[in-house]
Amino acid sequence: MASELSVEKKPLHVPDLAQMAEVLQDGLCSTFGSVQTEVVDCPNLTEKPWSLAAPGICGSNRLADVGGPPYLIPLPTKEKIGRYNMAEIAKLCDLPGGFVFGAGAGSSRIVGVNCEMMPNNLTSDDSKKLSYTAKVGAKGDDCVLEPYPHDEFSLLANLAICEGKPGKVIQVKASARRGDKNFVTAMRLILAEHYGEKGVGVGGVFQISKGSTKLHVMPPFSDTPLQSDKDVEDWLMFYNAKSPLTCLSTFVSRDPGLDLRVEHTHCFSHHGEGGHYHYDVTPDDVEYLGYFVPVEFIYRVDRPVVTHTIGRD
Repeated sequence: MASELSVEKKPLHVPDLAQMAEVLQDGLCSTFGSVQTEVVDCPNLTEKPWSLAAPGICGSNRLADVGGPPYLIPLPTKEKIGRYNMAEIAKLCDLPGGFVFGAGAGSSRIVGVNCEMMPNNLTSDDSKKLSYTAKVGAKGDDCVLEPYPHDEFSLLANLAICEGKPGKVIQVKASARRGDKNFVTAMRLILAEHYGEKGVGVGGVFQISKGSTKLHVMPPFSDTPLQSDKDVEDWLMFYNAKSPLTCLSTFVSRDPGLDLRVEHTHCFSHHGEGGHYHYDVTPDDVEYLGYFVPVEFIYRVDRPVVTHTIGRD
């Protein structure tokens, strides 16, 4: 399977952690009332509330942008349903057995319906497949969050891949949102402004410990072509999720000509809610705590030949 997928690889700029933490500290102050960034030792992320499949997010860090929205929109490309495998993607990204986390689409061949996927698998250990999926419930306006102990996925994913080791990371604490950008977008734009043409890629995990957050869950595949962002918005099921949420995130400050989705974050919880992160809806109450690392490389896997910019929010 893996050998049939196209792969493009580009190096990214890896800033000094202390400098990057300072850049984020200075920039985030315009978006949040309270901000604290520092370089710390990564805590044990296998423990609650994080519940990750590996203890850390360090070691040979890289990102993979697999497939993409053009395989979902305007109509799903059937041969891309169940087409991908996290373990195989890790191999393609020169890190066999790596820890894979991020955001993507689960396989409807397994779940039975189109769904969001929260990848969280240590691909070297079958007992550490701790991913989740979120699908629309029977009522049509509710989320069903389920464990997904599989490597198979469909259509698209934005993945952080690493050795899953402890190490130095950038801790970001932020609360009392004052700006109009969400947590991830704010960080991405800060890095884009500071580093310019030196593209920086980031993988990380964060907790939303207080407040409510707007998420979406994809419903069953649309029978009608989705021709615009408005069509996609009308198709998706949006809802406000309670805290706490564990969020798995990737973002790049600059697309180096690979037709990337520049940011993508999915969330799960231990209270049955999850999906695709948009923004917090209780800015006065929200509290974020995250751990982030810059990556060395970006891999573009199975890039769509026919592309568009619809559905990348």
